[in-house]
Amino acid sequence: MSDYNNKIKSELISRIDNINDISILELGVQKGISTNYFLEICDKNNGKLYSVDIENCSEVSISPRWKFIHSRDDDFNKIFKLIPNLVDVIYIDSLHEAHHVEKLIYNYYTKLKDGGYIFIDDISHLPYLKNNPRNNFYCEINNKETFEKILEIYNNNRNLFDLSFSFKSSGLAIIKKISNLPLLKNEVIVTRNFSFKNIARLIWKKIKKS
Repeated sequence: MSDYNNKIKSELISRIDNINDISILELGVQKGISTNYFLEICDKNNGKLYSVDIENCSEVSISPRWKFIHSRDDDFNKIFKLIPNLVDVIYIDSLHEAHHVEKLIYNYYTKLKDGGYIFIDDISHLPYLKNNPRNNFYCEINNKETFEKILEIYNNNRNLFDLSFSFKSSGLAIIKKISNLPLLKNEVIVTRNFSFKNIARLIWKKIKKS
């Protein structure tokens, strides 16, 4: 089993496997690996899967429980007319750039049931560092920026959803909705990394080591 498959089964599927009459929105299809996992759940639990991709992936499955939507995933007016008012699961695996992921979270969050999940793939930059096996500049930078953007959103909305991360393979962010209140706009997290106190602490550590 590939690292990706293992991540999907152990970190994602295990959380949603027993939801009856499940409705799933998948953003990003490609070869349909996650699509087929979701359809297995839909077959078992009388569910429905709605998948969106800018490429024509309509031949991935012939399941009657699947509706493919050939569209950009940020064409909200079009997609909202084709999916239920509320869904149990949203899986984001399309354009892995922080500003795009942020836009998807804010626009689709209102379509998520209370207690439902948003899963965001590719949030770990570690496999893509220069000296690591997947060495890739684009993935390193974009995954790191996406990870930080999700933390920014959570920092202003800690009472509205739970957040956890898996760092298997390329990583997965796991959002569980715990309130129907709308998300607040995120703000950049202000840390004390460059504060006088922290600079003095680092200097003192360096002196102690010398």
